[in-house]
Amino acid sequence: MLYSEKVMDHFQHPRNLGKMEDADGIGEVGNAKCGDIMKMYIKVENDIITDVSFNTFGCGSAIASSSMATEMIKGKPVEEALELTNKAVAEALDGLPAHKMHCSVLAEEAVRAAVQDYYDKKGMANEP
Repeated sequence: MLYSEKVMDHFQHPRNLGKMEDADGIGEVGNAKCGDIMKMYIKVENDIITDVSFNTFGCGSAIASSSMATEMIKGKPVEEALELTNKAVAEALDGLPAHKMHCSVLAEEAVRAAVQDYYDKKGMANEP
């Protein structure tokens, strides 16, 4: 199975790795079938995601997808983070093998869950 250089780079040198103690939003998602668990933390100021980090228990594709997703939403408005798609994550990684696409789906879901948690804590409705 061949992984792109970007997948390997983000797997071997994950960006924004680690727990965030004072996160404004935390999203945890998992895929029982493959055993991957992804936890995403976001820090928000003036509706901008100023910091983001993650902890992922899973395969290289799951770690790479988490890492890339954090890079893609950092510095972006919260609403824009909600628009992140698994396809965009996979494309940013120069592709994932078909049987690993669920990893980028998890990254999308983790971002959405973290934003939803942020909205819930602020007592805000999630605007579609």
